[in-house]
Amino acid sequence: MSKNLNPQHDEGPVAKTIEEQTAKLPSDLFLWAALGSMGVSLALKLQGENHKALFVGQWAAPFLILGLYNKLVKLEGSE
Repeated sequence: MSKNLNPQHDEGPVAKTIEEQTAKLPSDLFLWAALGSMGVSLALKLQGENHKALFVGQWAAPFLILGLYNKLVKLEGSE
C-alpha cells in the first residue's frame, strides 16, 4: 500500500471504519444485488407496477458504484 503523501487529505475515523467493514464483503455481492434489482424491476414491470419497477430498477447503478468502491478499497486500501 502506498502511504498518503498529503496529510491534509487523511481519511476520518468514520470513513476508515466504513472502509474496513465494506472490504470484508465479497465484490460479487454488489454485482448480484444489481442484477437482482434489474430482475425484480422487470418482474414488476410485467405485472404493471410501473412506478415500483422504475424505483427498484434505479438501484442497479448505486449497487455497481458501491461494488467499484469496494474493489478500490480492497486494492488500494483506505489511505
